[in-house]
Amino acid sequence: MIILKSEREIEKMKKAGEILASVHKQLAKMIKPGVTTWEIEEFVDKYLKRQGAAPEQKGYRGYQYATCASINDEICHGFPRKEPLKTGDIVTIDMVVNFNGALADSAWSYAVGQVSEENQKLLDVTKKALYIGIEQAKVGNRIGDIGHAIQTYVEGEGFSVVRDFIGHGIGNVIHEKPDVPHYGLPGKGPRIKEGMVFTIEPMVNIGTYRMKMDNNGWTSRTEDGKNSAQYEHTIAITKNGPMIITNQD
Repeated sequence: MIILKSEREIEKMKKAGEILASVHKQLAKMIKPGVTTWEIEEFVDKYLKRQGAAPEQKGYRGYQYATCASINDEICHGFPRKEPLKTGDIVTIDMVVNFNGALADSAWSYAVGQVSEENQKLLDVTKKALYIGIEQAKVGNRIGDIGHAIQTYVEGEGFSVVRDFIGHGIGNVIHEKPDVPHYGLPGKGPRIKEGMVFTIEPMVNIGTYRMKMDNNGWTSRTEDGKNSAQYEHTIAITKNGPMIITNQD
């Protein structure tokens, strides 16, 4: 069942989104060669507490961290670690913020120092794909319109879209309906209605879209070892169009 949110509920989620966006703004200044994702983890955990918020994914299904930190060929759910980031790496930091019971979810990929042209193109295409998907998230369209627009653009740029992980509804729990794939056919899936709140979070790979799982049971990485990137916003559907509640601007 898709739970439509009231204006009051969306306003509460916006506050969580503002805190989350402020975290990513801080990380953009912090991420550079030599920094560890463990330092990022500790910073995020402490920062959220100072804001009166909490990292919702900490403890979710046994997950132990405030952040997911995925480096290079890791698609998602990478564990924070103490090895320093190197020039040329790309790292995705994903988190869910709980503020007074309302949630917001956003991932962002970062270049570590100077990256290759191929990695920079991956970052640029993935970020643009997110906003192309958001443009389709309006009353009267269908969920499939979002995925189709993303897939068409990404594959046209020579990259692939991950199939195994998708966007999702969100409210006072992390995962709700609807499922929001980043591939598919236009005109398919649930009709988009005012009051829906969900994430759009394309994960884009340089090579194959296929993945494999690490032994930790969480971390997914590309089957061919080529790099992956992800950008994610939480959006609310209004009569005037999609509202990005994790907007960093």
